[in-house]
Amino acid sequence: MKIELNHTIIHCKNKVESSTFVAEILGLPAPITFYHFEVVQTTNNASLDFLETDGSFTVQHYAFLVGDEEFDQIFDRVKQRKIPYWADPGKQQLGKINTLFGGRGFYFEEPSGNYLEVLTRPYSYSARS
Repeated sequence: MKIELNHTIIHCKNKVESSTFVAEILGLPAPITFYHFEVVQTTNNASLDFLETDGSFTVQHYAFLVGDEEFDQIFDRVKQRKIPYWADPGKQQLGKINTLFGGRGFYFEEPSGNYLEVLTRPYSYSARS
């Protein structure tokens, strides 16, 4: 049986601002409106469906596996916009990237505070004991 993630809903304060930010930073097509969502389509056909809320929400973490060339382009866009970034999810290593499992990765926030991660190599869960 084949199981794939199709879409996820991302709660945010301003769906146009957040979805446009994510699409631009990741180098994806501009968001499209679908009912009450602003939708960003990834290259593996999963979509990020941004839903605006006036109430409080728990910020989430979204990780994107990218190639080395895409990583460089995304990282350049983050630096050009002077967006703070960290090598770690605990925000202890400001302005640095990590090199876990022979790849590169970093974390940053979108305008509503959701935490985004960009990495070039998937984590090796089998390496844990």
